[in-house]
Amino acid sequence: QVQLVESGGGLVQAGVSLRLSCAASGRRISSYGMGWFRQPPGKEREFVAGINWNGGSTDFQDSVKGRFTIFRDNAKNTVYLQMNSLKPEDTAIYYCAADARTYRSRIYTRAGEYEYWGQGTQVTVSS
Repeated sequence: QVQLVESGGGLVQAGVSLRLSCAASGRRISSYGMGWFRQPPGKEREFVAGINWNGGSTDFQDSVKGRFTIFRDNAKNTVYLQMNSLKPEDTAIYYCAADARTYRSRIYTRAGEYEYWGQGTQVTVSS
């Protein structure tokens, strides 16, 4: 079993940066693909960014390309989402997720492909 805990969210003004962290416990996630999803107010959960098990591949939702990066520190069992140039439309609850099928190169964008989820962290961007 893997427990994921997100942190780093908050209330910020448009244009600034935030870094979200996803700390895993219970099992090493170094062989897992990891994803970040978000759920804006009144909308469905959507894929934001993903990274494969060794960090060699990443994928992003079109709206965040060039602004967000995802990276992992397997020694710390942690995955990060660096969010720059934040916009009000980035306001959402951000969730970290783990794809427990080991050593996969592919990054999945559907929430159903991920087995473990964190509780989420709120990001609110004011204009």
